[in-house]
This record gives sequence, structure tokens and C-alpha cells, in this order.
Amino acid sequence: MFDDFYGLKGKPFQLTPDATFYFESGTHRKALSYLSYGLAQGEGFVVITGEVGAGKSTLVAHLMATIDPARLTAAQVVTSSLDGEEIIHVIAQAFGLLIEGHDKATALGAIEGFLHEEARAGRRCLLVVDEVQNLSISALEELRMLSNFQLGAHPLLQTLLLGQPEFRDLIQHSPQLEQLRQRVIAAHHLDAMEPAEVQPYVEHRLSKVGWQGNPSFDQRVFAELYEASGGVPRRINQIFNRLMLLGAVEERTRIDAAMLQQVLAELADDTALPLSTRRPKVAPMPAPGPISRPAPAPVPAYQAVAVAEAAPSNADFEAALAARDAQIAELQQAVLELANGSENAAPVASVASAEVDALHARIEELEARLVEQEQTVRHTLAMLVEWLEADEQIAA
Repeated sequence: MFDDFYGLKGKPFQLTPDATFYFESGTHRKALSYLSYGLAQGEGFVVITGEVGAGKSTLVAHLMATIDPARLTAAQVVTSSLDGEEIIHVIAQAFGLLIEGHDKATALGAIEGFLHEEARAGRRCLLVVDEVQNLSISALEELRMLSNFQLGAHPLLQTLLLGQPEFRDLIQHSPQLEQLRQRVIAAHHLDAMEPAEVQPYVEHRLSKVGWQGNPSFDQRVFAELYEASGGVPRRINQIFNRLMLLGAVEERTRIDAAMLQQVLAELADDTALPLSTRRPKVAPMPAPGPISRPAPAPVPAYQAVAVAEAAPSNADFEAALAARDAQIAELQQAVLELANGSENAAPVASVASAEVDALHARIEELEARLVEQEQTVRHTLAMLVEWLEADEQIAA
């Protein structure tokens, strides 16, 4: 719709890869250099990784457009989750081979025979595997085994692997891929574009479809576009496609930042086109099993009841200690009063002495009970803290 309104010859911001719109940002220039070097070696693996929408497929499409088919035969595979046997059959199909027996041995034989024929005809063979992060370890090992095919001392197949960042982590750290890792002769990670590259990127794509300045753009649009997209080409295309559509609907010849913010708000509410950054895939968590904990110390019955009814707080604990101190002070005062009275009244000395002894015994009994209660309260608090920390660890 907006291409007609603005007099454009095509759609400048389509989301599918198209070598016609290839834009050589700094990171794409480096990637192309690594690819050119790797292809010149004619063997092993070249690895290009990048975020979703970083332009890996467009880069390869541009590269393939520059290759002379009389000198190099290329096949491309976009993988889903394939095992070792399945990837062999998919590769055979990519090279145009029909496998009658549909078994792995027959497919491998057909692939090797095809590679030999191409080598005798003076053509090298390149296999491009896209979305390689979806492959199993066994499938990656099969790709490595294919790299063993040789005619004399000359390798018959070179492989270009394109994947998301998790594949870079896998190939760098997996001990199962050590042999594959040793055969990587060039690798590059596609970063996002720099802020200064966003405007040239947009104008480059517009110029490919005949843009001659209509619409024009406020400079703030490109700065805010970088903030919203993170410099990822596909996100820029997504946003700018909607922005141009809004401009056509409102018949605007100049696009400003207010219009961009309107589009961003619409996209934020549009669940079909979320502007969210890629998050790494997380393997499903296994169902929680029984948790091993040390057996708790035996708890007295009265303590268990106290815990079940209510967990004592710091305020309750302090109040209990204050009550204990008050009772002890009161009993001590009574003892002093009786002792003073016994000095002034000899006839009752024996009685007072007996009462003092009884009070001392009572004080000792109360102190013993309070100490026991204090120990119980502290132990209960310690157990509650331990349980709470264990629950927090489980929740984390």
C-alpha cells in the first residue's frame, strides 16, 4: 500500500532474506571477509553465528549470488531437529539425489559418488546448513564425517554452518564436538549494527526500490529507531514497514519521531508482532523429586504445639524475657524486705528464715523454667529460620 503512495517500485522492508538488499555494515563486512577466506581454503567448516534477524541468511544469499556455478556447486539445508540418519537424507535431497532404498548407507554412497563426479568435472561442493542450532550432536557428527570424503588429497565437501548464539556456545564448550571444532577454519559472530549505520541502512533499502526523498525523515527517527530495535536488521524492517504504512494512511510526506512512537506503542500491544529481544532457550525443568534434608532434632511436645500455633516473633521473645526479669526482681525485693524485718523482730527469725529459703527455692525454680523456655524459644526460632531458608532455595 505505502509503496504506491510514495511511488516505490517494490517493498523495501520485507522480512524474508533477499540478496538484492544486502547492506554491508561493519560486522557484515568482517563476516564476508571470513567467508571469503574460508571458501578459498576449500575444506573444513566455516561458522557464522548471530542473533535472530541479524542478517545471516541475507549475507549467505549475497555470497551465493557472487559464486560461479561452473566452479562451485552449492546446496542449502534449513534444519529442524534432525538426528544423524535424517540429516544424511536431507543433504542428499539438497544436492538433488534420489535415494531408492531410503537407508543411510545408500544415501551416503550416493552423496560420495556425487561429490566425486563434481570433483572430476572441476567443481567444488559447498553445503550450507542454516539454523544449525537445531541439530542433534549425532547429526553434527554426521556432518563432520562427510568432511572426510576425499579424492586423493583433495577434500570433496566444504560446509558453512549458520546458527544462533547458542550454537557458538555449544561448539566452543562441548567435549563431544572436539573433532568438529578442530576442523573449523573460520568463524565470525554477527553483531547488531552501530547507531550510525541505521540511517544508511534504511536509505539503502529505500534506494533499491526507487526512493527519491519522499517521504523525508526527522533525524530523531533514526536515533529512536536504533533504541527500539537494538540495531538488529529484521527488527528495523519490522518497525519501518509499519512506520511507512502509517505515513501513507495519514498521507504524510515527512516522518517524525511522534509517528515512530505511535508505531512502537501499536507494536507493543500487537501480540502478533512482538518487539522483544531473543532470549536463550531454556531446557524444561524436570519434575521436582524428593528433597534430601538432615533429620531434625527431636522436638518436645510443648515446643511442637507452640510452633504449630504461632511462630514466636522477636517482640514476643523480648516480652518473655522482660516478664522473667520482672518476676525475679519482685521476688528479690520480697527477700530483702523479709531479711530486713528479721533483724528488727528476733521472735520471728526462724519463720522468716524458712520463708527466705522457700523464696530462694522458688526463685531458682522459676529461673530454671525461664532458662528452659528461653532455650526452647531460641531453638524454635532457629528451626523456623532453617526451614524458611530451605524453602527459599527450593523456590530459587
